[in-house]
Amino acid sequence: MSQRQVLQVFEQYQKSRTQFVQTVAELASRPQNIETLQNAGVMSLLRPLLLDIVPTIQQTAALALGRLANYNDDLAEAVVKGDILPQLVYSLAEQNRFYKKAAAFVLRAVSKHSPQLAQSVVDCGALDALVICLEEFDPGVKESAAWALGYIARHNAELAQAVVDAGAVPLLVLCIQEPELSLKRIAASALSDICKHSPELAQTVVDAGAIAHLAQMILNPDAKLKRQVFSALSQIAKHSVDLAEMVVEAEIFPAVLTCLKDSDEYVKKNVATLIREIAKHTPELAQLIVNAGGVAAVVDYVGEARGNVRLPGVMMLGYVAAHSENLAMAVIVSKGVVQLAIALSEERDDHIQAAIAWALGQIGRHTPEHAKAVAVANVLPKLLQCYLRADVSEDLQTKSKKALKNILQKCVHLPALEPLLHDAPANVLKHVVGQFSKVLPHDSKARRLFVTSGGLKKIQEIKSEPGSALAEYVNTINNCYPEEIVKYYSPGYSDALLERVEQFQPTA
Repeated sequence: MSQRQVLQVFEQYQKSRTQFVQTVAELASRPQNIETLQNAGVMSLLRPLLLDIVPTIQQTAALALGRLANYNDDLAEAVVKGDILPQLVYSLAEQNRFYKKAAAFVLRAVSKHSPQLAQSVVDCGALDALVICLEEFDPGVKESAAWALGYIARHNAELAQAVVDAGAVPLLVLCIQEPELSLKRIAASALSDICKHSPELAQTVVDAGAIAHLAQMILNPDAKLKRQVFSALSQIAKHSVDLAEMVVEAEIFPAVLTCLKDSDEYVKKNVATLIREIAKHTPELAQLIVNAGGVAAVVDYVGEARGNVRLPGVMMLGYVAAHSENLAMAVIVSKGVVQLAIALSEERDDHIQAAIAWALGQIGRHTPEHAKAVAVANVLPKLLQCYLRADVSEDLQTKSKKALKNILQKCVHLPALEPLLHDAPANVLKHVVGQFSKVLPHDSKARRLFVTSGGLKKIQEIKSEPGSALAEYVNTINNCYPEEIVKYYSPGYSDALLERVEQFQPTA
């Protein structure tokens, strides 16, 4: 065989390998082909191609493996069991930028499925290699590495700590300062994934100077970047008062409030979450948000949002109101109760209704004035309905019951309480009747209205255990009226009158 023929054979072999690996990578991009590829044993065929002498074949083999591993955890497990990871990690340090991006993609695809698979990636020494990639000149390599590190860190605190220990945080903070938008997004996302697990991990990110750089990007026109920026800031702020104060000190207010009107749903939700995480800690932080116009902005947000996007706004109003009478009044003045009442009627998911019920309870529990503001919004019958429905979650029932109790114990606005006399079960009725027993002895107009509205008649129909709190409340109310009036409205009185008529013997 001549030298030319030998070269032709090698050339043909190379073309075949190239065609094979490109075809597999293309097929692997479509979910309907994955099972067929797996059954054909494609993993074992791709592995040796990672060591191919032709760089494009190596890169395309890695890309194909990444697409397979990305599909489900079984295929990711097959990559781990096929002893492919050590080769990828070794190549991260040795190969060109195209291969590095493909290798980082495989590591990310394996890591995303479970903590166990992410741990396998860590165990094969990937973290050090990925951190080195964060120092590469090529922004695409940095982005792929940051993405993989974020996917490892997101699972639990131990994996996030391993990413921190590998020295990733300062380099990720540098990445958010790079000009490339996609790199900024992925780096901010990775920092968010590290921060979320514990105050200590969040503090590490703060110590690396992340807050100032994140805060500079809150008005960036790119929606995807803002999503990640607000997510990272909220993951920092949620852990402690000190961390929340550091976020506030970056002078994010009132600028962040404009983002509650953003056209992107996720930006709006992440901003509302950030405001909630700050407001929950102390009255001082909540007051700062109120002073910046934050409560009014969040009330508008609750009015415009729907479903889970609404939830952080609802909870923010509840947290603010929980701190003090004045802060709860700030929510009332900003028409927060009205919007929460509308939301309670509109929302169908139990967990959202439960959050709304909780927030209303926090607003109404302070003073009679607060309770009246909630009661006149016709919220009490809705809360009672949520509590009594058999087809709702236990959490919704519990929160509705507690909110009712909190509001009823302060409410002396009797017209709002009266409908509950007819519908409430004994454990709620006790609180309703208790409020009437507090007000009627001191208000002659209310006593008259209570008779004409049918309230006194309803009180006589209540069956209570002698000596119980409910029985005492009923007695207190009855003592506000002449005995003959109480008798007149007692059950069976009309029958007794008719009987007396029948028995009456007129004088001749």
